[in-house]
Amino acid sequence: MKISTRKLVFLSLLTALGVILTRFLSLRLPLFGIEGIRIGIGSLPIIFAGMVFGPFAGGIVGALTDLIGYWVSPMGAYMPHFTLTAFLTGFIPGFILIYFFKEKRQIKYILISIAVGQIITSIILVTYFIHILFGVPYKPILIPRLVSQPINIVIYSYLINILFKNKVLNVFETS
Repeated sequence: MKISTRKLVFLSLLTALGVILTRFLSLRLPLFGIEGIRIGIGSLPIIFAGMVFGPFAGGIVGALTDLIGYWVSPMGAYMPHFTLTAFLTGFIPGFILIYFFKEKRQIKYILISIAVGQIITSIILVTYFIHILFGVPYKPILIPRLVSQPINIVIYSYLINILFKNKVLNVFETS
């Protein structure tokens, strides 16, 4: 896979934006002594990277966002489980949009791609990992996620649709 310097710069910018949005511009709500819920749009650059540059690029942006974010602002011990979910946060929507929907960038395809990714990562995997790693019961973690993720899915879909419609991609796709 050939990566141009231009593409590498854009992926780096999306990674940096992901770190800033996730670690510094998100509201963190503790549950049982750990971060149970994070409110913000930190996953937006990760998902966007996957939808524009492909699933592996989105996955790498997600994993690097988690690793760099941990290095810059650690919140407890490093857990590779969450790096995996960050990778999948960028990989799944990009994979679905590009390979299932053949890059059709209409809002319904964007919404479905993001919804599948967020259900798998933010609702199922993160909840499971918090449970097995920290012993937190499922219900207190799952219920807030079932409320917040549909809102996040709509917000992410709306913002990414705006970026697609406003030809922001012309800057990225000329690479």
